[in-house]
Amino acid sequence: MSEWLVLTLAMLAACVVVVLITFLRHRTAAEDDDPSETPDVIEYMTMWIGVVYAIVLGLAIAGVWEARVAAQDHVQAEAQALHEVSERVRVYPPDVRDRIRSDVNAYVGHVVTTEWKTMAERGRVTEEGDRMLERVRADVTDYRPGSDYEAQAYQPLVDQVAAADQARAARADSTGATMPGVVWFGLIAGAVVTIGMVFALQIRRTARELVLAGLFSALIAFLLFLIWDFDAPYSRGVSASAGPFLDLFPHLRG
Repeated sequence: MSEWLVLTLAMLAACVVVVLITFLRHRTAAEDDDPSETPDVIEYMTMWIGVVYAIVLGLAIAGVWEARVAAQDHVQAEAQALHEVSERVRVYPPDVRDRIRSDVNAYVGHVVTTEWKTMAERGRVTEEGDRMLERVRADVTDYRPGSDYEAQAYQPLVDQVAAADQARAARADSTGATMPGVVWFGLIAGAVVTIGMVFALQIRRTARELVLAGLFSALIAFLLFLIWDFDAPYSRGVSASAGPFLDLFPHLRG
């Protein structure tokens, strides 16, 4: 099922639940029930519950968005480091240069075609990717420079391979969900309490009140969906992409 379809159904369900409960309360209310007699303390509590929950939602959205941006930065750093390796080996003999570039291209191709799918479906990187990057490392570190010019390029190449390995490790660590289960419990419980306080104010079934209550519930459903969508940086709708690899290695697009 499409994620946006899930969002639409969740928002509609929130609106329907609010409207149904409002109608049921209206039908079961006592004849002498006066909705205008709402204690001031309930209005005060409702205001503060809404404020506190809005702060919690804002912090949650900021947290998952920051994790998503960091995940994209890891991809950019890894792609840039591998691109530097591929470019700087031009000072090496043709056979060494071609071997290193071939292994770098094979690794990048594996990441964008196979590993990215594994990250999205299983939340982890592949062992084959580890072996392929290790092969690139061996190509670079095992070569003995034959001239001062090659020796000057050797250490920067080793550093770039280390940077790619570090970025890959960071990418592997950020493949899973970033929000703990207890936080999700608090977000959902807070949504129930916040929407429930609408009924504590004795909302009736006037068109204006129903529209506002429905929109309020749909907004909370949308914000919760947004947090859920950002929670897995590599696998959902608004996710980090493999674009940096394809931008720096355009020949792999075909």
